[in-house]
Amino acid sequence: MEDLKTSEAWRVFRIQSELIDGIETLIDLGPAVSIFGSARLSEKSTYYQDAINVAHNLSRAKFSVISGGGPGIMEAASKGAYKQGGHSVGLNIELPMEQVPNPTQDISLSFRYFFVRKLMFVKYSIGYVVFPGGFGTLDEFFEALTLIQTKKIRQFPVILYGSAFWNGLIDWLKDQMLEAGCISEEDFNLFQIVDTPEEVLPIIQRHYEHLREHPEHEHRFISV
Repeated sequence: MEDLKTSEAWRVFRIQSELIDGIETLIDLGPAVSIFGSARLSEKSTYYQDAINVAHNLSRAKFSVISGGGPGIMEAASKGAYKQGGHSVGLNIELPMEQVPNPTQDISLSFRYFFVRKLMFVKYSIGYVVFPGGFGTLDEFFEALTLIQTKKIRQFPVILYGSAFWNGLIDWLKDQMLEAGCISEEDFNLFQIVDTPEEVLPIIQRHYEHLREHPEHEHRFISV
């Protein structure tokens, strides 16, 4: 029993260490956009190439780009942003099937705990761009919607990339969740869908201009 208590106490210290390391590393990052998507999509995927272009455009406009630091869409985001004007940030996660950080990151952090990593994404991003992906991508997407819907954080752009991929999910949300009364019609205003890299940057720029005009909104978390 004593060993268990000691183990649990040390876990708290490890969590605290990850929080402090993340905050100290990213506190001066400046405006940044997180790009999410599948680790399984290769360079042959159109989405991979589009993610490079989205990140390139953002970085050239002096926005840093944050990704999960691994392969697939994460690698594409890092590639597009690397040495283009904004930082290329990788928030890597330790997994049973080892995730190797991709090489095009000038800021790299490694996390043991998903929830600490997710906090860093939402704390230091002024927008999310969500490419096609699996459970982890959906997790980030719905977490953002939940926090905005419940007013735990201020609303920021949540952009779904690729209507062909996402429309089936949106139809299900309307046909099932909305029809059953589980969500409201206005909840569909919490996100938007785009199909070209050129559509992303103006959305982020408009939001950033709003933040500059209303600096009181720069603090993301409403409930402290």
